[in-house]
Amino acid sequence: MQIIVNKEYYSKQNAIIQLVNNFFDEGKLIVKGSRNTIKSNLLDDEKVNIKFFQKPGFLKSIIYSFFRNSKAKRSYDYANYLIQHSILTPFPIAYIEERNCLGLLNKSFYISKQIDYNFTFRELIHSPKFPDRELILQQFTDFTFSLHEANINFLDHSPGNTLIIKKEAGLYDFYLIDLNRMEFKNLDIESRMDNFKKMWLSKEMIKIIANRYSELSKHPKDELLKILSGKTKQFKMKTARKKFFKRMIGL
Repeated sequence: MQIIVNKEYYSKQNAIIQLVNNFFDEGKLIVKGSRNTIKSNLLDDEKVNIKFFQKPGFLKSIIYSFFRNSKAKRSYDYANYLIQHSILTPFPIAYIEERNCLGLLNKSFYISKQIDYNFTFRELIHSPKFPDRELILQQFTDFTFSLHEANINFLDHSPGNTLIIKKEAGLYDFYLIDLNRMEFKNLDIESRMDNFKKMWLSKEMIKIIANRYSELSKHPKDELLKILSGKTKQFKMKTARKKFFKRMIGL
């Protein structure tokens, strides 16, 4: 077992290991997926989330052991990078990797502070009359623009991966989660608009985001509206085709 602990939590390393050792028997289940499981628990008197990454297959275990960082390590490293660039994300506490006798990755865990949020971006999609909806969309655009300006391409920029907290009247904070897929590079305007495509934006939402991004980036709003509309339409059509073919073959 290899454990990397944030310096602020050095004194709690043994307690962190105990939480991981008891992961399957203790804690409150938050997400049970085919690949990952997330539970909440207490680290002393502090709420934390523990994300368990399923044991990879033989080929992927070789890749994650020798050629690419594990999802747990990437989640931890990327969270630290975001915080260094003033991007909000649940505070990274530690990650743990377990390997077999051949040195191949077996299981891995990522531990972070739990965020008590008010809602996710998904609610804005399903509730056109959501309070402060336009204002939240504008501030979400500011948030995403700050990502792009920091050369961050969050590849899983999707509705469930942005937690939103209402701070006070008219002000909202945005926290990124599910961090293990990112690229770090200078983004042109096509790539920036492409980064919004998984948000399942309506025509109204596209217009609000394009207008606000135009104000921030100084790119013509008509150009951004055209690019963002096209990217969103292509993504929705591609997703619909995938679902259709899965139904055709009985998956």
